[in-house]
Formats: sequence, C-alpha cells, structure tokens
Amino acid sequence: MLKPVIGLEIHCELNTKSKMFSGSKNEYEKMPNENISEIDLALPGILPLPNIEGVRKAIKLALALNCEIPDEVMFDRKNYYYADLPKGYQITQMTKPFGKNGYLDIEVDGKVKRVTIHQLHLEEDSASMDHFSNYSLINYNRAGVPLVEIVTDPVFYNEKEVVEFLESLRTIIKYLDVSDASSDKGELRVDVNISMKEESEEKLGVRAEIKNINSFNSVKETILYEEQRQREVLESGGKVIQETRRWVDDEKVTVSMREKVDAIDYKYYVEPNIPVVPITKEFISDIEKTIPELPNKKKERFISLGVNEKDAKTIIRNVDLCKFYDEVLTLGGDAKDASNWITTRLLGYMSANFLEVGDVYLTPEMLVNLMDMVKNGKISSQQAKEVFVKVLDQKNSPEEIVKSENMEQISDTDEIRSIVNKVLDENTTQVETYKSGKTNILGYLMGQVLKMSGGKVNPGVANKILNEEINKR
Repeated sequence: MLKPVIGLEIHCELNTKSKMFSGSKNEYEKMPNENISEIDLALPGILPLPNIEGVRKAIKLALALNCEIPDEVMFDRKNYYYADLPKGYQITQMTKPFGKNGYLDIEVDGKVKRVTIHQLHLEEDSASMDHFSNYSLINYNRAGVPLVEIVTDPVFYNEKEVVEFLESLRTIIKYLDVSDASSDKGELRVDVNISMKEESEEKLGVRAEIKNINSFNSVKETILYEEQRQREVLESGGKVIQETRRWVDDEKVTVSMREKVDAIDYKYYVEPNIPVVPITKEFISDIEKTIPELPNKKKERFISLGVNEKDAKTIIRNVDLCKFYDEVLTLGGDAKDASNWITTRLLGYMSANFLEVGDVYLTPEMLVNLMDMVKNGKISSQQAKEVFVKVLDQKNSPEEIVKSENMEQISDTDEIRSIVNKVLDENTTQVETYKSGKTNILGYLMGQVLKMSGGKVNPGVANKILNEEINKR
C-alpha cells in the first residue's frame, strides 16, 4: 500500500532593520525597487558586509529548535543563474549552517511527535518577480533580505502533522521576535517535498518539490493533491520524475516548472569575500539569555494552574493574547476564570469585530478588576458579562460602567431580607403552594425577588434568605 512521505523547507525572512549584506532598509515596501543599493543590484566591485543582527537572530532560532551550533560563522556561494538573482549566485550556508540536528516536539491527535530538523541556515533572499502573458517584471526590494531556511527530515506522513508543525514553528518564531512571519507579505514561505512509497519498504520514492507556498491552508491542499497525483501515476504503471512544481491556487493543482537539480549542480564553495569568524561561548550565552519562555513551557505552566489543555493551547498560539493573559496572572487574576473570559468573551469579540488584542480597549488591569467585583459580590456574574461588553463598546473602565449605570449588587442581608418578605407578602398563594410540598415554586419567587430589586440582589445570598423566610411561614 502506498503512503506519502513529506519533508519541508521553510523560508523565514528575519526582521532586521537592514538587509543581510547591505545597508538597504529591510522593510515591506509596496512601491517596487525602493529599498535597493548597488550591493543589492550586484554592480561591479561590490563587497558584502554581514549583518550581525541577522546572525544573532538565526542562531537564536536555531537554539530554540534544539540545534547544534557551529564553532564559526562561515558563508558559502550557491551558484546558479536565474533572473531574480542579481549576482548569478546566492550567499548562503552549506559547510557550517547555524543549526544542525535539531528537533521540535508537536502534538497530533493527543500523541507527541518529534520532528527532526536536518539543518537551519542563513542566506540572502532573491528578488521577486511578477509574470505576465509575454513579459515579467522584477522587484529588487526583497533581494538581499536575511532569510533563514529550516530543512526538516522527511518525517511527516499526512497534512495534519505538517500543518501542526508549521503552526508551532510560526508561534516560536513570533515569541522569539526574529520575524513577523506574515504569509501575506511573503515573510514565511514553504516548499513541500513529497514522495510515495510502499508501506512495507524503507526506501523512499522519487520526490517532487512544490515551491513557495504562502499559506498553511494551501500547504494542506498541495499535499492532498500531490499525493493523489503521484498515487495515480504509480498505480497506472508510470514513473514519478524528480522535478520542481508550483501550486496554482485558483485551479487547486500543481504544475511542473523544471526538472529538479541535485546539490552538486550548484557548485558550492566557501564565500571568498566574507572572512570566517569564530563563534565564542560568550556570544552564544548572550543570545541564550534573550530566549523567552517558549510556547510548550507556557502551556505546561497554564495547565498546572488549572487551565484546560484546549484553552491553554488557544492562548499560547497568539503571542499578544498570551502576553495579555500572563499580565492578568501577574496582577493576581485567577488562572481558570481569566482563561474563560479570554478564550470565550474576548476572542469572540475580537473575531466578530476583526480586531487584534492591541486594538481592544480592555486591559489586563480592567479584567482583573472585573473578576474581583464578581468575587467580592459587588456585581453578579451575569452583570459582569454586561459590563464586559460595555467596557469594550463604550471604552470606559468597569468601575465607571458599574457606577454610572447603578449596577452595584445588593449584598446587605437586612436589605435583601426586606425585599424577600415583601415578595412573600405579595404572593401568599405561591407560599401556600410551597407549603403543600410543591417546592419548585421557589424558582418563581426567586424571580420576583430579582425583579423587585432590579436584578441587583446577590443571587446566592437572596436564595439562602428566601429559604429561611418562607420556612418561617
């Protein structure tokens, strides 16, 4: 029986201020050919100058992915000609990449899977091209942008594992603040290598590489399509050829671009214009100190505080949401209550209004204050839900909302007892019904107590007093 075997090459643009080997600005620019210099255009006599911040960010990501770090900084030349490569070669890493033999643990269907990472290397990005019916245009803004390439081993067997890995990797990248990892801006692109093999055999089949997929949903669709295409070729007696293909999103198909070359055809050799520099233990130690608590550790901590696994996973997947939640915990908010408010009320509001965490008026301090008002009996849990929405819509603090709308809950026992007795006096028939054994009438009487108080009595206290007073009659 045939089954797919999948490996990934993930390209991630780093968010340094300047490009990898020139002083040109590294920022997304809609106007073509704005962020370029003579170095980016490979004019005669140019020399590259490595960006130390790009090196730091690449090593930081390699450490977070449990990679082995080399003893020196070394760059190589990868020689090939293509219209979007100004120099006719690319400065990359082959001999001593910044990360080797790493791994990332992911969870799929309740089971932990270890994804092994062959290597992580740093290189310069190519220019981008727009193709039309009979001509192409080149935009050099992207040429020279620092690009990390993460190459996994062929350890995936279905699209679900791949997407979970990509989601987990993107989350780590954002936690480390090495990239914004925006697929819309081409900052995170995926190449999928897929082959089919007989389940009983060890040898892998001939692979096809599908290049530059910009969304995780397209990655999923690509794998499903390519698996079926290769299966049909093999089952009909044909042979899969080693080639590079691309995903056509509008048609939901992959199409052939060119036959795939092997690494030897790139004629790699050490980049002669960049000296080799030792990597010291102190340099690595300084980078390690900047690595924050990573998503899996955060999830374990949140679960230990009583948060269910689903909510913990939801919170850690959004970096800004996780910062918000952590701040709530720091301020003394209850972990479980806060996760309920955030994963239901806050996320629901954000989704309905197409907002990010930073766009909403609510602050961690306000949420803690709101939870404290419920805990202290100042407002009911139902009132708290109303206050929550009003805070977001009216852009006022919970205290201001409660005060201006006279929502403070009545918890004084004497006042509640007075309201309860008045309700019992006005509902003698229902009192007699209760005394005859039909105790479910208490729900009606409780409703009358809430109505008479304008919904402001503390329900727990009121229910206790109602039982006491009706049993005296």
